[in-house]
Amino acid sequence: MRIDTGQHIRLDQRMKLAPRMIQSMEILQMTAIALEERIEQELTNNPTLELQEPGADDQRQLEDERIQDKRDANEGERELIVKDESVDPSHADDFERLHNLAEAYGDNWEPNNYETGESYRRNSSNGEEDKKLDAMANTAARATSLTDQLLAQWGLVETSTEIDKAGQYLIGFIDSDGYLRTDRDTLVDQMPSGVTPEQLDEAVGLLQRSLEPAGLGARDLRECFLLQIDARAKLAAADRANATPNGFAVARALVEDHLKDIENNRMPKIAKATGMTIEQVKDAIVRLRQFHPHPGRLLVDERPRLIRPDAVIEYDEELDCYTALLTNDRVPSLRINRQYLKMIRESGAEQATRQFITNNLRSARWLIEAIQQRSSTLLRVINVVVEAQRDYFDHGPQMLKPLPMTLVADQLGIHVATVSRAVNEKYLQTPRGIVPLRMFFSGGTETEDGDQMSWAAIQAKLEQIISEEDKANPLSDDDLVEKLKSNGIEIARRTVAKYRKQLNIPTARQRKEY
Repeated sequence: MRIDTGQHIRLDQRMKLAPRMIQSMEILQMTAIALEERIEQELTNNPTLELQEPGADDQRQLEDERIQDKRDANEGERELIVKDESVDPSHADDFERLHNLAEAYGDNWEPNNYETGESYRRNSSNGEEDKKLDAMANTAARATSLTDQLLAQWGLVETSTEIDKAGQYLIGFIDSDGYLRTDRDTLVDQMPSGVTPEQLDEAVGLLQRSLEPAGLGARDLRECFLLQIDARAKLAAADRANATPNGFAVARALVEDHLKDIENNRMPKIAKATGMTIEQVKDAIVRLRQFHPHPGRLLVDERPRLIRPDAVIEYDEELDCYTALLTNDRVPSLRINRQYLKMIRESGAEQATRQFITNNLRSARWLIEAIQQRSSTLLRVINVVVEAQRDYFDHGPQMLKPLPMTLVADQLGIHVATVSRAVNEKYLQTPRGIVPLRMFFSGGTETEDGDQMSWAAIQAKLEQIISEEDKANPLSDDDLVEKLKSNGIEIARRTVAKYRKQLNIPTARQRKEY
């Protein structure tokens, strides 16, 4: 085997993205909340970048610099030194300096209010309250996890050391819904030392009887409902005036023997098996709805995802058109710090200092330009959407038209990937509610009349047909295909079933009302 080296010449073409272009694409793809976080990070890391307050202008900045220079000339870095009271018991010189400092700041200077305990919370430049301090004060405390809450409850249960250890071990396997879905063999294989399988089973039962709300620690839906029925029956037995043992017995029988029939809406079968009428079965099922199928979610505060619209679409009656306005009020305005611009122009600065400032100034300019480019591109894309989807804003989702991203890209003279990044996780506030921008970009089909109809519009039409059906005799998927066909929309049955599942619409059997 011979190993040698050599030189070769090869000609090829490669596309390399400059750091500036990469940053621009990242900024374009970010949501408004992510962009705010990125700006906060840049403000922390880049000293040449600063916030531009709303309404600030060059004259105000010059005035601030004049006040700063005056303060530095009068006070410098001098500390407040309290003299010996025997020499100057009134401390007149020190208080005179403080008075001069207050005059330099003007009306914007306020001392701490020690009498009321209110601290200084006003911005020295514009007299407004500090927004960051307000945001920190209004931020909700981090919610306690489900596991921590269950461990806290379990800590109040009096039991042996082995059962206590087994209970803590089992709580670690309870999922966010409150279920203990891990099979017994796995639990036994991984159980802590000193605990027997029998003690593990005993701990499961004690967990189910002790943890609140009732139903926690259940291994399936049937056991979850039975635990809640037993707990409710126990409370009712303590209050004889409200005790209805027969009602709980009926509920238990339905859950034990007919839970699958309830899920599939087989009321006649349940009535025949139990000897009850259809109305009695319906009443019993209504009572079952008071029990929660996911008790763990009752302890964990699941806050909905915060959606902040990136633009507002409004109707202009005078021009008879819809206009788009970006919601950039929450995105901070940035500018370059003039002190660093002044330092870079001075020739006396050291080479390392000049290089540090130059790199940070370049990064600051790139960020500001990328944010401006993001706003421009996003607004251009939204304007094309508003013009193309006028029928949607006038008449609703059923009038959505197919709008390929390639068509928008060609119209704006940009790459289709740029359009995709611009619409990524962006939302519009429209007269018909807050909707994702990507919703307007979808394929579609041609109706019998020759009109273009998007897939989202077909889903909206399908949802309308189902909402207007006879609930005593709901439409099957084949019937829905015929209904859509009569409206000029011809699609396959499997497509109807797929759309129905995407819309969380149950089958015809489950939609039937008796």
